[in-house]
Amino acid sequence: MQGKLTALGVARLKTPGMYGDGHGLWLQVTGKGAKSWIFRFALAGRAREMGLGSAHTFSLAEARERARDCRKLTADGIDPIETRREKRQEAALEAARAITFRCCAEAYFEAHKAGWRNDKHIAQWSSSLEAYAYPVFGHLPVQSIDTAQVMKALEAIWATKPETAKRVRGRIESVLDWAATRSYRRGENPARWRGHIANLLPKRSKVKKVKHHAAMPFAQVPVFMANLRNQDAVEALALEFAILTAVRSGEATGALWSEIDMEAGIWSVPAERMKAGVEHRVPLSAPALALLERMQGASDTLVFVGSRSKRRLSDKVLRNMLVKVASVDATVHGFRSSFRDWAGECTAFPRDLAEMALSHTVGDATERAYRRSDLFEKRRELMNAWAQHCSEARA
Repeated sequence: MQGKLTALGVARLKTPGMYGDGHGLWLQVTGKGAKSWIFRFALAGRAREMGLGSAHTFSLAEARERARDCRKLTADGIDPIETRREKRQEAALEAARAITFRCCAEAYFEAHKAGWRNDKHIAQWSSSLEAYAYPVFGHLPVQSIDTAQVMKALEAIWATKPETAKRVRGRIESVLDWAATRSYRRGENPARWRGHIANLLPKRSKVKKVKHHAAMPFAQVPVFMANLRNQDAVEALALEFAILTAVRSGEATGALWSEIDMEAGIWSVPAERMKAGVEHRVPLSAPALALLERMQGASDTLVFVGSRSKRRLSDKVLRNMLVKVASVDATVHGFRSSFRDWAGECTAFPRDLAEMALSHTVGDATERAYRRSDLFEKRRELMNAWAQHCSEARA
């Protein structure tokens, strides 16, 4: 049936408005002279509009044919807008079949690495997938990754390297979630733990007991410190500084002169360098300040730099110095446990004070909301007492 519009009339129309052709087809003319086809219909008592394309792209005859296809769908109770959306999603998924898991993982990494503070985490993120996930399904389309492939990557290391396996699973899950959000895949995430992988693998705690960082007994720390101070190396000074301040090794090796107020005896570690993402003020004892005075002039930015490379010290360098001096099995991180045990067994300082000195989160959210002070001066007394203990060398 012939409509109300003609091809010549469509070409000549310039006045903004809606011009009906009949059977739900309309020509829309905007103020800028743009013309487009609109299909109006009602479904389940709801009025809707669907764009059919530009009048410069589709002729009147083609627009009528498109409107006719839409009317066929509505006659069967099918929403043509939803049908078109599903077709577009299918087309996007079809195009995504060429996008591999590795491509998605690399894109996810680039999108998120700026928000990661830990350099070690950034390095391990890609290397762990390179070692365990990519050999199994890195080359496969992300849409085709299923539970069997995820399990193949995890089963090989779940019993022997449970901590690594846990992290690899979480990273695979994150990449697949990212791919789903970008419409590169559909369906459930085959790497999710709860209600899925948890049914197929034992809990990590049952596979292998958690091994804590080996810690030197606090009674042996003074002798160790005396031997450490006999070492003429910047890494020995960096290790001593980490022990005196009870910080993590990365926080000590990354210390900047701009963070330190020598006159006030305060080291303010910014939030972006802290594990908890919160600024941590460290009271500097007299031995710690004396140590910093020895480092002045070595660099204008970093406190501790290699004597030859003039670059930041690595954690490995500190571990090597510890192995060289220590007579017992211990780790650099373990000295934080030595400090905590000493504070709990040999002092009357409150537990929360020692936890705050270690930059641990203390109390629940409500308690933290009402606590306005970091108890800095009390923590200064605690750190002075710890420094005195570390200096009491005895056989």
